[in-house]
Amino acid sequence: MKYYISKILNVSFEEAQSKVVESLKNEGFGVLSEINIHDKLKEKLNIDFRRYKILGACNPAFAYKALQVEDKIGTMLPCNVIIQELAIDKIEVAAVDPVASMLAIENPELEKIAANVQEKLKHAVSSL
Repeated sequence: MKYYISKILNVSFEEAQSKVVESLKNEGFGVLSEINIHDKLKEKLNIDFRRYKILGACNPAFAYKALQVEDKIGTMLPCNVIIQELAIDKIEVAAVDPVASMLAIENPELEKIAANVQEKLKHAVSSL
């Protein structure tokens, strides 16, 4: 099973990020955090890495449901979505597949929630 949902976009990095944030918003997700891997690797290791950002996306209603049925699920929240530049105007967007990431947790209620979140993330990525 793949652990991510992805799509290639032929747009600028900035346009891809804007589209991703809007698409996530349309599915009820907000972006809680943003990690600029390119900048961090340059700052900490003096390495020139491709443009690569990790967005921490959260759908509060589903996060709350998940926390009610599995109190340690916060170790796996928020849902990470990456935006990486493969070439100029060739951007890959990939989101974690919550169903795949929940396989180790044996909780049928959590599986139902993960399936719902998976559908929303699939729709967010496919609609880009």
